[in-house]
Amino acid sequence: MVKKTGLLLIALIAMKLSFAQTLYNLNTIQKIEISFSIPNWDYRMDTAKVGAEGYLMADSVKINGLQFDSVGVKYKGNSSFDSTKIKNPLHISFDEFKNQQYEGFKDIKLSNGYGDPSLIREVLAYEVLGNYMHCPRANFAQVYINGSYVGIYSSAENIDKKFCADHFNSNQGTFVKCNPIVNPSPTTKSNFKYLGIDSSLYFTYYEIKSKSGWNELVTLCDSVSNNPTSYDNVIDMDRMIWMLAFNNTFVNLDSYSGVFAQNHYIYKDQSNHYNPIVWDLNMCFGAFPFAGAGNVSMGNQTPTTMQQFSPANHAGDDYWPVIKTIQANDSYRKKYIAHMKTMLNEIIISGQYATLANQLITLIDTAVQSDNNKKYTYAQFQSAMNTDIINGSYTIPGISNLMSGRATYLQSLPEFTATAPNITAITPSNPSPNYNANISITANISNTNMVYIGYRFDHTLKFQKAIMYDDGAHNDGGANDGIYGVDLMMSGATMEYYIYAENASAGMFAPQRAEHEFYTLTVQNTIPIVGDIVINELLAVNKDNVLDEYNDHEDWLEIYNTTNQTIDMSNVYLSNTLNNTLKWKFPSNTYIIPHGYLTVWADDDSLEYLLHTNFNLDKDTGFLVMSRNALLLDSVSFTSQKADTSWGRYPNGTGNFTLMNTTFGAINNNYPLSTSHLTTANQTLQVYPNPVNEIINISFNGWQKISVFDVYGKLISSSAANQLIQFNTSTLPNGIYFVKSGEEVVKFTVMH
Repeated sequence: MVKKTGLLLIALIAMKLSFAQTLYNLNTIQKIEISFSIPNWDYRMDTAKVGAEGYLMADSVKINGLQFDSVGVKYKGNSSFDSTKIKNPLHISFDEFKNQQYEGFKDIKLSNGYGDPSLIREVLAYEVLGNYMHCPRANFAQVYINGSYVGIYSSAENIDKKFCADHFNSNQGTFVKCNPIVNPSPTTKSNFKYLGIDSSLYFTYYEIKSKSGWNELVTLCDSVSNNPTSYDNVIDMDRMIWMLAFNNTFVNLDSYSGVFAQNHYIYKDQSNHYNPIVWDLNMCFGAFPFAGAGNVSMGNQTPTTMQQFSPANHAGDDYWPVIKTIQANDSYRKKYIAHMKTMLNEIIISGQYATLANQLITLIDTAVQSDNNKKYTYAQFQSAMNTDIINGSYTIPGISNLMSGRATYLQSLPEFTATAPNITAITPSNPSPNYNANISITANISNTNMVYIGYRFDHTLKFQKAIMYDDGAHNDGGANDGIYGVDLMMSGATMEYYIYAENASAGMFAPQRAEHEFYTLTVQNTIPIVGDIVINELLAVNKDNVLDEYNDHEDWLEIYNTTNQTIDMSNVYLSNTLNNTLKWKFPSNTYIIPHGYLTVWADDDSLEYLLHTNFNLDKDTGFLVMSRNALLLDSVSFTSQKADTSWGRYPNGTGNFTLMNTTFGAINNNYPLSTSHLTTANQTLQVYPNPVNEIINISFNGWQKISVFDVYGKLISSSAANQLIQFNTSTLPNGIYFVKSGEEVVKFTVMH
């Protein structure tokens, strides 16, 4: 993962790789075969579910013909589990009893279609939601146990620390599952309502999935309930608004928007913002009819009231504090309606949902016909798009019935018919600016009284916001001519940006899926020749050094740009052998700014994230080569390596390789082991206590500029002082950090 660090910037458009994984391929049905040798496996699973929910060891599990032994299997679910039935929801854990995985996944979650005659709601809903925010992937699986066909299931990607690392670039932040531990009821909401300072008051409603986090959760709930003006500082509000807009548009009430305010996670990323993550969409599209009211009512909905479900539902209800705040904030509410209108137009009015739904129905038709354990009949499955079906005490609406009625109702509301700003002709002053050059972004915008641009120079960071003006003073033409402008500095190899405008009645984003989608501006760049980029440093034995975004100690290497130009790495390869110099290719849209660094994890795990190679570094006798197609750009050989001691160029970028203290991604290679650095008694820069829990003391001689970096090279803090600084680390995730003063660098560890 690439970060930016003060003037030593590294830039990358961190778009996800198109993995060669098949487990969540939407167009295929997975085949899962579970084998137990014990005859009473179903009874054992039933009793485990009712009791401690432990895993039963399956003798083997085959996934699409690939067999694993000693795999953990258990039943899951609440109302969807029934000990008298054969087809129960399943959780398969590959690594419960031994270290193994399938295509990088350790868990498979399978839902049995409870409450969904169509059997497609979960897969359809995730496919829709993925257009607008981070969410799991999903598809279908046919499950066999001991050779007998159990039935067709929906299979959704597990939300775990790997998911957080994939989507939020780290996995050590506070991570909370927002579902009541007890059976859900109107009085057990996972709604972020502040209950008091005692963390035990929250134990019933949440589950901490990180190593710690109860105090952080209490602080979050205090902010949500008692300080609504703080939302932008603690929550990724765009993702939160997208989640609530999705829930309302598609009547997904088994969610934060429904009676139990459940079925979501939150994850605190490196920018200290909480990100909502939706899960359990098997009862989306109105299959769960309980909206709730206050702390007592189930708030049952009928197919008709679901069609006319108000976008302002829970607007004044203290038991849904996030919804209450968004509805009470004029700008938040306009963004909420804008997101709902985007989904309404793109998914419902366009008929996109129906096209996809019918494709999914066709895909699983044969598997459903032969599923003798399904809850609903095959005839009900066939008619579930257009027919309302009675399910006990309530009626499940046909998906098309609900969506067509929903479109009619929403389009009749004044907020949906209000004229929004019109944003066109978005134009950068230079489509290919130099790094650190001044640029202007302009746009033609009508019917607005406020415009801002959201922008960032690193995909892992939050968008910053800057007001755009129509005053003739921001390279926007003449004053009041309908052209709005903003002046920025191109502080990265790429800039991701969007524009938002609003008037008294409505808001508009460009692009309309922002912040999930955005425009991209790339600096002027060049293709490297020999000498432009070099292998600058590598660590082949990472024992206690830096952690990657998956919290693993992995081999790493650093590339340095020796030029005054931004280098395009898209056609550059790395390898650990001359027999195949094209072993691993840098992803498209990867750049190194002038005299910048790019750090790559060499962990033989390229399915995980962008900058992870498909090979390791050999700690005993290694070789590393960098090339552009047939052109050899640089190479290095090394013999037996020491733990946590890197092999790097000294002087930085130009010198010969030598053993040195690591300078991961952020700092010049100025400290070979033969010089005094970090280990001598003569250094003037002192950091203590180390490790640190909260306050760390940084002492030095005279006036100095002191900078603190994380392991990815991101600048955390920088200030000038005389002799001593006390730095508060309480908001930093656990991990390794660096203090830099002049040419001295000291590593310290945060351990809360």
